[in-house]
Parts: sequence; structure tokens; C-alpha cells
Amino acid sequence: MLKKLSLACLTLLLVLGEAKTSLSETVIEKVARTGVLTAGSRLNLIPYSYFNDKEELDGYSLAVLNLIREDLEKQLGKPIKLEIIEAQDISERIPKLMSGDIDISCDTVFTWERDKFVDFSLSYGVSGVRLLVPKNSTLGTPESLEGKRVAIIPHTVIGDTIKLVQPKATLIPVNNFTEGIEALKAGKVDAIAGDSIILDGERQRLKSDNYQLVPEDPYARYGIACMVPEGNSTFLNLVNYSIAKLMQGYLIGDPKYQEIINRWIGPEGVVTIVKPEAIKDFFEYTIITREQVPLSPETNQK
Repeated sequence: MLKKLSLACLTLLLVLGEAKTSLSETVIEKVARTGVLTAGSRLNLIPYSYFNDKEELDGYSLAVLNLIREDLEKQLGKPIKLEIIEAQDISERIPKLMSGDIDISCDTVFTWERDKFVDFSLSYGVSGVRLLVPKNSTLGTPESLEGKRVAIIPHTVIGDTIKLVQPKATLIPVNNFTEGIEALKAGKVDAIAGDSIILDGERQRLKSDNYQLVPEDPYARYGIACMVPEGNSTFLNLVNYSIAKLMQGYLIGDPKYQEIINRWIGPEGVVTIVKPEAIKDFFEYTIITREQVPLSPETNQK
């Protein structure tokens, strides 16, 4: 009996010891050991992360993650594989980051509440809160939203913004944009509130000219960033370096980085509502708050 009890205790101690080791391992150490960078991401979020016409996972956030993967390869001196795990909701992503199930999660908006549990990178994009409405809708001003039914995805900054803009608007929770669009088509809601860039992606997915984004200037603006587990300053520095290099490369006309931005955002991109001047201004403002990244001629040739 004592032998069985001792064996059980030993097994428990070993399990707890392994769990503690796993949780105390930094992201850099884990990636160096496994050769895998694990990212949690939504899989239906145009233009950030979604399946394209060829059924390949694609998007702006995927491009950013691959830049981070490339810099990890340079730092660690070995090939690194990018593994994507589906994590749709923010309430799912943060626990996975805290438990070590994923190493990073992008296309996320900073909030002080989220910052209590994870660390945020530099923003690699800027967006804002707008409405998707039928083409003939007169909605747009805060006053016009009084008594109107506005679909929102709960637990995001979107709902809080609409409450501030028009406290008398009726917020209708939906699970996702697809559900919101169906409600809009059926006349169950008057508008869908959401991230401007994502809403424009959804508008294009509809392949219809019957919808528009309003107002012209968003109700609120914010950056789009990546989250990493707390206590990983070395990894966070690398992520920030990769993002800053993307921005500076775009600003100096590096073809590699300009192609990434122009493919997804801007007049020739998947999402066309963002003006090149806005991209340039945001990147310049971000870069001047940090040291410029020394891009060599070799970098420009890659």
C-alpha cells in the first residue's frame, strides 16, 4: 500500500514538475527547442487571416507572422515552422497565451484590461469603429443612431464605443459578422458596428454594391497589434523589431515590404478604404517613437 502511495505521489510530483517547467520556459526557449512558432488566430477575418480562393490560409497578419518567423530563424540559426491554431474569440486567445498553448496572437486591439494578462506589440495597422449599413441608409451621425438596432460582437471595444457615441442605441449581440449580416439582410438590425477594415472585407465578401461604410471618419481609432505571454521581453523585442522593419521598409520604398502592405491595404489592396497617406502617417509616427531599423542593401534585395 505504501509502495503504491509513494509511486502515485512520485508520479504527481513528476507531472507537476513538467507542467512547471513548461510554463517557466520562455517563448524563445520553446521555439528553439521545438522549431515551431505557434500562433492563435481567427480563420475567417479578411484581410488579416482567412482562407483565400485557393483554400490557402492567407492575410496581412499571416504576412506579419512570417516576418517574425524569419527573424526568429536568423536569431536561432535554424529553420522555424509557423503553426496556426484556430482561436476565434479574445476570451479564448488570452488563456491559451497564458497557458503556453500558443506563443503569439495578432489582429488584436489593445485594452488596459487585456494588458493585465498579456503584453502587446507595436501596432502594425490602424483602424477604427464604423457601421456597415444598406446603401440607402441615412445612419452615420451619433444623433441618427438613437433608438436604432446596432449589431455588435460582444466583449470588444466596439460595443463600448457605440454606447459612448449614442447611449440610446439598442445593441444587438451577434456571434460573428456572418450572423450580423444575415440579421441586416433580414431587417432585424439597422446596422452592424465593427472594425472598419474588417467590415470592408466583409462588404467585399458580399460581392454586392448594396452596402456602405459610415461615417467617413470613424467614431474611434485604434491600433492593431499582436499579443504575447507576459515575461517574454526577448521575444517581444523581436516581434517589435520585425514590425518596425516592415514599417520602415515600406516608408523607404523597399519592394518586399511595400508589396506586403499594398497587397492587403490601400487602393490596390484587398481592403481599399485605407488611404496611402494614412498608412504613411501612421508608420512614420510609430517609427519616430523608436530607433530606426538599419536596413542594409542586402535586405532590399530579398
